[in-house]
Amino acid sequence: AEDGIRDKLVTGVQTCALPIWPGIRMKVLLEDPDSGLLTVLMRWEPGAALPHHEHVRIEQTFVLDGAFEDDEGECRAGQFVWRPAGSRHVARSPKGALMLAFFQAPNRFFDQEQAAPGAGNPAAAWT
Repeated sequence: AEDGIRDKLVTGVQTCALPIWPGIRMKVLLEDPDSGLLTVLMRWEPGAALPHHEHVRIEQTFVLDGAFEDDEGECRAGQFVWRPAGSRHVARSPKGALMLAFFQAPNRFFDQEQAAPGAGNPAAAWT
């Protein structure tokens, strides 16, 4: 582009290869480490759960396939849910899910041992 602004094409989107928790893998689509902005495609295997955490800023999720839930209810394929800053929950997917998630800032996890379950985990910096 003449003004120096260029589109960013992300390839390999169908593959969620980066493990972030047992049974949860993601593909980073957009990341801005300076602001904390993160857009990911996430694959949750049946029975996967993300431990108790807080959304520091607004978090948005669109479920493409399957479903995930917390104590407030279930979000199924074709549904969109957003959580306000300060909301806390444990997210689970009893039957598995594929979702597109948008984070404005890293999540805060309450058990430090839960915050970094694997090497190469971008969420490890989200403590």
